[in-house]
Amino acid sequence: MHTNPMHTSLVAIGDSFTEGMSDLLPDGSYRGWADQLATRMAARSPGFRYANLAVRGKLIGQIVEEQVAMAAAMRADVVTLVGGLNDTLRPSCDMGRVRALLTEAVERLTPSCGQLVLMRSPGRQGPVLDRFRPRMEELFACVDALAEKHGALVVDLYGAPSLADPRLWDVDRLHLTAEGHRRVAEAVWQSLGYEAEDPEWRTPIPATAPPGWTSRRIADARFAQQHLLPWIGRRLTGRSSGDGRTGAHFSAEQGKAFWITPADHTNPGPVTHWRQVAP
Repeated sequence: MHTNPMHTSLVAIGDSFTEGMSDLLPDGSYRGWADQLATRMAARSPGFRYANLAVRGKLIGQIVEEQVAMAAAMRADVVTLVGGLNDTLRPSCDMGRVRALLTEAVERLTPSCGQLVLMRSPGRQGPVLDRFRPRMEELFACVDALAEKHGALVVDLYGAPSLADPRLWDVDRLHLTAEGHRRVAEAVWQSLGYEAEDPEWRTPIPATAPPGWTSRRIADARFAQQHLLPWIGRRLTGRSSGDGRTGAHFSAEQGKAFWITPADHTNPGPVTHWRQVAP
């Protein structure tokens, strides 16, 4: 429903999904749905501030330990929290602990922000993720229960037919394409009460002829070599793709998060450049 909202600040926390992989920009950085959402919100609100603290590979315990307190201290109008899915993909996942940590995160964030946004993450069709689907759905049931108890919004990406389409997922089969991120930004935008820019974001893209057997086998081999085997290697050695990384708007030198804001507040059009807010 369109409610003419006015939000002056947004903080996004979580893992690679919120960091923006695989929505790659020409300079090698990632954009993603959270950055796209911030750009839209900034065009509606002079003085808008934004911070993305998400880091790829993070488990829910790391999100709670490394990001939640910072996000709470920023006291944003809107905070988005998406986490726990990386945990469900681990063979030794303790779902009781995942639920407890997610509950802790929600309880710490809710009093400090105007609106907390949670998500039922999108699920790609395919046999690999099917084996983890019961855990994913247990996680989403926890998300729904926490949202009802604490007044958070839930964006249901898992139930969107368009986002289950393998064509909206990158070659690593774990992260959305640029078009997938665009649709997520639209979903959150509408959930916050803004007027729809794409009412059909849930609608699947038009059908195309499936690739042939040879093309599928080549794609499978490339996926295994470039993505699956390195992922398994990290699991076996206890490493993470996020090791040594910080959120886009976190200063390791200062040990704290920072805001960014449109470089030109006098321009009412789409934001093309951002600058860091002075301490």
